[in-house]
Amino acid sequence: MNGGETGRVLRDRNAGLYLSGVVVSGFGTTAMWLVAGVWVKSLTGSDTLAALTVFALWAPVLAGPALGALADRLPRRRLLVGVGLLMAALLPVLLLLDSADRVWLLFAVLFAYGVCGALHDAAEAALVPQAVDVRLLGDFNGLRMTANEGMKLLAPPVGAALFARFGGASVALLDAVTFALAAGLFALLRVRAEPPERSAGTGTGTGARGFPRVREGARELWGSPVLRPLVAGGAAVMFLAGLNGAVIYAVADDVLGHAPTYVGVLYAVQGAGSVLTGLVAGPLLRRMPERVFAAAGTALFALGIAGRALPCDAVALVCSAVIGAGLPCVLIAALTAVQREVPNAVLARAAATANTLIFVPNALALALGAALVAFVDVRVLLPVLAVAGLAVALLLAAGARAGVAAGAGARAGRK
Repeated sequence: MNGGETGRVLRDRNAGLYLSGVVVSGFGTTAMWLVAGVWVKSLTGSDTLAALTVFALWAPVLAGPALGALADRLPRRRLLVGVGLLMAALLPVLLLLDSADRVWLLFAVLFAYGVCGALHDAAEAALVPQAVDVRLLGDFNGLRMTANEGMKLLAPPVGAALFARFGGASVALLDAVTFALAAGLFALLRVRAEPPERSAGTGTGTGARGFPRVREGARELWGSPVLRPLVAGGAAVMFLAGLNGAVIYAVADDVLGHAPTYVGVLYAVQGAGSVLTGLVAGPLLRRMPERVFAAAGTALFALGIAGRALPCDAVALVCSAVIGAGLPCVLIAALTAVQREVPNAVLARAAATANTLIFVPNALALALGAALVAFVDVRVLLPVLAVAGLAVALLLAAGARAGVAAGAGARAGRK
């Protein structure tokens, strides 16, 4: 993306408002996401319960297709505003969390957080084409990902510092304020009042009711030879990412010998790697097939996991940056392909279903990893995850070569 294209996006009123909302809400969300695990670890001393905080956040993604169908039925701008205000009102409940006996409060809030997040993402997938000039969508998506990942660079150390000085309640209040501010920004967007599905029951996906309407997104993904392998690859990578995320507290403690707050440093460096990928993803995707881009990122991700088994701070920081650079590649490739291949009438459901298929393995792996870390040495587990990641990368690359060969054969047959 060159400077002129970036300027065009930022000068667009809706794009600027939306990106500002992403930055504000992303800052609070990332800080809270980190501090939730540290908070539980500090109150209970349990690595397993700390890992389960992230599982509570991700578990509601199971309902993604249904929430996507709901987003198609509601005014999306109002939905985004309502979700933000709801979380702003709910997070102050955590002021009551002052002992291990009340940890259930945090898990309940995090579960609601996950439900609202899944609904927000589904609504956003359908709202952005309404809110942003179609000619700016590609550049907008690149900037959005960079802004979102940039918060992973800035928010973790701020959240860790606030937690160390004032406790977890201060971070919950910060997150509540950012939700309220983001809701105000989304309220200023100028979009159509009603979603496409409120129109007459014509066109793809508008006439179905109940479960058939929910599953239309899955049918779009499964029926596409382009989308199916990318979504499957994304699911495999996110499963490994979930296992890796579940052992991060054990890496900080058992491998590196640091306090739980050191996880904030590792995540900040990982965010820096993801920011870099966000800046170069567009140009790279214009120069290589999506599956090659996904395979290269997966290989980087796997190598970063392997290096985390070494008891060296410098290596751990480098590996965090490598993981951050590699992990987004398969997600960007898969979701970009979904936006390009799926008809707009079912895009919200298809995007929500893709998110479910990709991120449900992450939630399941977080739960599995929380159990494994209690029985398996993290120095043994990490190399196994790295080998599995390299295998996924090889499968994606081999499939890309087969696709190129098939395409060449088809072109030759037409001549």
